Amino acid sequence: MSELPISVLVIDDEPAIVETIEILLRKEGYAAHTATDGNEGISRMTALRPDIVISDVRMPTMSGLDVLAAARSLDTEMPVILMTAQATVPAAVQAVNDGAFYFLEKPFGNEQLLAIVKRASEHRRLRAENRTLKAEIRRREYTGRPAGSSSAWLEVLKVAETVAPTESTVLLQGESGTGKEVIARYLHELSARAQGPFLSINCGALPESLLESELFGHVRGSFTGAVRDKQGLFTAAGAGTFFLDEIGETTPATQVKLLRVLQHREVIPVGATEAIPINTRLIAATNRDLEDEIKRGNFRTDLFYRLNVIAIHLPPLRQRREDIPVLAELFLRRTAEASGEPQKSLHPDALDVLQSYAWPGNVRELENALERATLLTKGDVIEVRALPERIVERRAEPLAADRQAANPTLEVIERAYITWILQQEGGNKTRASEALGIDPSTLYRKLARYGEAGATAE
Repeated sequence: MSELPISVLVIDDEPAIVETIEILLRKEGYAAHTATDGNEGISRMTALRPDIVISDVRMPTMSGLDVLAAARSLDTEMPVILMTAQATVPAAVQAVNDGAFYFLEKPFGNEQLLAIVKRASEHRRLRAENRTLKAEIRRREYTGRPAGSSSAWLEVLKVAETVAPTESTVLLQGESGTGKEVIARYLHELSARAQGPFLSINCGALPESLLESELFGHVRGSFTGAVRDKQGLFTAAGAGTFFLDEIGETTPATQVKLLRVLQHREVIPVGATEAIPINTRLIAATNRDLEDEIKRGNFRTDLFYRLNVIAIHLPPLRQRREDIPVLAELFLRRTAEASGEPQKSLHPDALDVLQSYAWPGNVRELENALERATLLTKGDVIEVRALPERIVERRAEPLAADRQAANPTLEVIERAYITWILQQEGGNKTRASEALGIDPSTLYRKLARYGEAGATAE
């Protein structure tokens, strides 16, 4: 398959110059795009993400330096060639210091321009190769792989490692406490954005007005208490990653604004009128079935498809019980390091109890239970009596179906079949109910009767 042509955006308020450069570039095999003022140029640059930008410096509404600043915000490695008829040494120095690839004085020859564009495209290619190489080295050397060796967990890690080097938006789905933020950080660490910030916010933890201020920022005086301008997290994430946890909790009004961010790659702070270009990768997470929420009218279909470019479903802990010993060892080590005391170990009976419990709170509940047990244990070995009562009392329930005699009951068979269908459908209850031929509400009731976490409708 042949490579895509290098894309070049030409911005100048003189149509004749724009047309001349466009024809010249197209003859040389470049994919040329044009704009005849700075505002249009920035909009097209945000939408197209060209490989190279050529912009005039002096334009009526917005200068080439503004275009340069927007390009740097969008992609720090995008070469910007500035051209002007009033070139001065100080202006050239400022442009280069601000990140311009080249400062070209008008009039210029066709060969001169093509030579500079060729150098810019080579620069872009080398930087991209270097970034990819560094990301691959980090992936191979990274030792912080999330703990777990079950087939279900290894499949999650395999998908995460495949999509991490890309710029695709990722939607993490799964019950609360399954490790969605752990995987989000893993995606960031293995990406080309690892040197940038990793910022996160829980969308369900803030009221709508405060959430929008945190996401998009605000200008002074936009509401009571806004005594100064505030940068939003989308902008603050810069060339890094922004993790939107519990996105299913957002209101319709906030969802509209999030859709605009994803479509146009820009934010408008609360109380402002001018949009700000952003350059951040978005990872979202939810413990809700968004397809079901769409049917209920609680979530926008268009936003769902923008988010659901790459979907990763995290299995509940009860579906990866073989990982419990590994996770328990990790949490006991962390607790010991935090307290500065020797690490404690689990009595075999205590480990058996942990592996026999359904863990409705998943990995987070396991970590909390072990922290509590460590504090209550005076010696070096954690006994069963140090574990929370709910875990000890209900330890046999989850495995009852597995320990039935040769003639299991109809309910046991039904439960096993429903569990298998859910696994085949990646935990998606809407698709599982269709495969089972039952109404989604019926499936929710059955799961609730089985005691499955998150089975009741939100």
